[in-house]
Amino acid sequence: MKKSVRIYVSGNVQGVFFRNFVKENAEKLNVNGFVRNLEDRRVEAFFEGNSDDVNKIIEICKKGPKHADIKGIQLKEETFQNLKNFKILHI
Repeated sequence: MKKSVRIYVSGNVQGVFFRNFVKENAEKLNVNGFVRNLEDRRVEAFFEGNSDDVNKIIEICKKGPKHADIKGIQLKEETFQNLKNFKILHI
């Protein structure tokens, strides 16, 4: 079954290679979407793919890369958009 979600990650998540970490792991799991920094110091990510793979990338984001300090994650179900790849977006 296909699944799409948008997450907002708060904590020390900018300047610690969080976006690259998310992109690498999403590509390993064949999850499409995007990740970007927000002006309020959070990171936003949109994931879509097989439900199990999307759930795995969400769990990976809860841990983050080595120097990240995750304080919280907000999750919102989204409409499947059939994206073809995973990108790092820049504001």
